[in-house]
Amino acid sequence: MDNAHGQERDVDSPVQHSPGSPLIQASGISKIYNHSGARIVVLNHLSFKLGLGDTLGIVGASGIGKSTLLHVLGTLDRPDTGKLEYSGKDVLMLDDSQLARFRNRTIGFVFQFHHLLPEFSALENTMMPTLISGAGKNPAREAAEAILVRVGLKDRLTHRASELSGGEQQRVALARALVQRPAILLADEPTGNLDRKNSDHIHTLLMELNHEMGMALVVVTHNMELAALVSRRVTITNGALQEFS
Repeated sequence: MDNAHGQERDVDSPVQHSPGSPLIQASGISKIYNHSGARIVVLNHLSFKLGLGDTLGIVGASGIGKSTLLHVLGTLDRPDTGKLEYSGKDVLMLDDSQLARFRNRTIGFVFQFHHLLPEFSALENTMMPTLISGAGKNPAREAAEAILVRVGLKDRLTHRASELSGGEQQRVALARALVQRPAILLADEPTGNLDRKNSDHIHTLLMELNHEMGMALVVVTHNMELAALVSRRVTITNGALQEFS
């Protein structure tokens, strides 16, 4: 089997992770933007490791590169320099189509805005990643129903996204992110649009599901109550990670 075919098989299979080794190892990651002739270094040879099941909070002021780092970790954006290894394989070596398949199988995303399709039901929205991966309709439906029940939406499966409350919509977004049981969940201000009660509910779900599913969790947040729940907290200073207790 040639390298291209071997790479295809690896991309379309779940991450094969060895216990005790890092799930993610980022090395020398840099991201530079040019704005009106000015060179802005957002990430500057940043390096870190994250294990399966670990929880990491990225906090700090707006504009320091938190979301940029999350997008790089999620392979939504390629860095200008560096390596990004998942279970020892540099995923930045994949082409865009291979990277999209890898992302679909391995990474879940939750954003501040839920990005649901308003005329689709909670169930239909949650089925999307599994259908995109090539699974049949029945397995996709079963997986979606199971995770929606887990996040407390058993009685809202057939409601359109536009008929749900803000807290319910964000729980659908969480279910959609986790329906394929990804190795890592990346959350960017997941409770930024919610009131205190719904924020607390999402915080609890994130930590419970991290424990139940064994996934890694990286959350960008201004909410220090959420940051206090994770095991490791960092900020970005001069483009590099700085840890704090």
